[in-house]
Amino acid sequence: MSGSPPPPGGFVRRVGLFQATAINMSQMCGIGPFVTIPLMVTAFGGPQAVIGFVAGAVLALCDGLVWAELGASMPGSGGSYVYLRQAFRYRTGRLMPFLFVWTAMLFIPLIMSTGVVGFVQYLGYLAPGLGRTAGDLIGLGVIALVVLLLWRGIEHIARITAVMWAVMIASVLLVIVAAATHFSPNMAFTYSAGAFNVMSHHYWLGFAAGLTIGIYDYLGYNTTAYMGAEIKDPGRTLPRSILLSILGIMAIYLLLQIGTLGVVDWHRMTDPHDIAATSVASAVLEETWGRGAADTVTVLILVTAFASVFAGLLGGSRVPYDAARDRVFFRPYAKLHPRHQFPVLGLATMGVITAVGFLIGRHTDLATLIQLLTTVMVIVQALAQIIALTVLRRRRPELPRPYRMWLYPLPSVVAFAGWCVIYGYADRNSPGRRPIEWSLAWLALGCVAFLVWARRERVWPFGPKETGEEVGAGRNALEVS
Repeated sequence: MSGSPPPPGGFVRRVGLFQATAINMSQMCGIGPFVTIPLMVTAFGGPQAVIGFVAGAVLALCDGLVWAELGASMPGSGGSYVYLRQAFRYRTGRLMPFLFVWTAMLFIPLIMSTGVVGFVQYLGYLAPGLGRTAGDLIGLGVIALVVLLLWRGIEHIARITAVMWAVMIASVLLVIVAAATHFSPNMAFTYSAGAFNVMSHHYWLGFAAGLTIGIYDYLGYNTTAYMGAEIKDPGRTLPRSILLSILGIMAIYLLLQIGTLGVVDWHRMTDPHDIAATSVASAVLEETWGRGAADTVTVLILVTAFASVFAGLLGGSRVPYDAARDRVFFRPYAKLHPRHQFPVLGLATMGVITAVGFLIGRHTDLATLIQLLTTVMVIVQALAQIIALTVLRRRRPELPRPYRMWLYPLPSVVAFAGWCVIYGYADRNSPGRRPIEWSLAWLALGCVAFLVWARRERVWPFGPKETGEEVGAGRNALEVS
């Protein structure tokens, strides 16, 4: 049964529906919309930028249904690692789950890096004289504090997350309410000529860039899937936490985007020297309730950003643990803290990569960092996982499925198409940066690492290809069936 105790030395199921939804929403919201609204407006060239958040919501919902079915049927720690291992072990042995963990060790910390970049960006509103070196040191200090707070048992972390979730809700609601008190429909809904010209190549370039920014803002709806071994009644809680968090954040984002456009002239958001381009939420509060209110809400936004990084590293640090425990990744990652039972090396590694990504983001730009992390995650996680859902329905019809995707396979098709658009337009929206080439280079390096690891472990292609049910996700599924 789903409430059965975990195996000795494993995780403990202590996270309920409210806490699971709070973890997802804290990771999803964070600093994202507060720093990407200007990016979205710049991509679309006007207030029609709301299209980007709607498109991102549609993609998140469709992809979320994929996560919901897979997470409910195989609620082990590691998320995609578990699903890819079950689906692709018949043809490529342990290659796909290894590559997922390899790419996740990069794109998850990069997502956290954007949150810390946004944190320092908004801190600049409270301290206009903050220099680059001081900002770098503060950002690194924030990352160190997050790792320190996560260096404890999950029951304490769940309580901390619930508090930070409340602060996140308060910060976005205050911005939404402030915008509503001074809302100008003329500013929010006046579009330039050709704003919706779908026959224009520039429109689709803007749409692809907006879709990338939009899905980045929704990333995190799958955080609890990485923590499946710590979720109470995962067959019901996981799907509900995913869907509730997406719908809740979608409502928040639309109100936030439209409200902001009704208070701050969108032209200001495209001027890198204007405060509205770097701290748009603070600009809204300053325009409506004055500087004092703006300072107060900015502090809440900083807490929200911190909560996002906290929740992201909480879930992400679990990814390599189960893979290493099942001999699909480097063995040292299988060790848990002897007292608090959290994955020590996974947390430490992702903390270090988050710090490196933060410094890279500070010395390039946020849009480029977003393009890079999305292209890195598309092939092995997004596209391969959608394929895995179909493969498992055909190969494993007997697999317990407490939740089944609504309108299957339509959401899968929509999600697959959306991720392909994001990947296909990545280089065009980042001229000179070449995120596709970087993502392929990282994937190729992962293939080399797999061959080295496989030779040491004497598995396919240097040994037998395991296709039995005795390992990996099969064990995770049995634990909760």
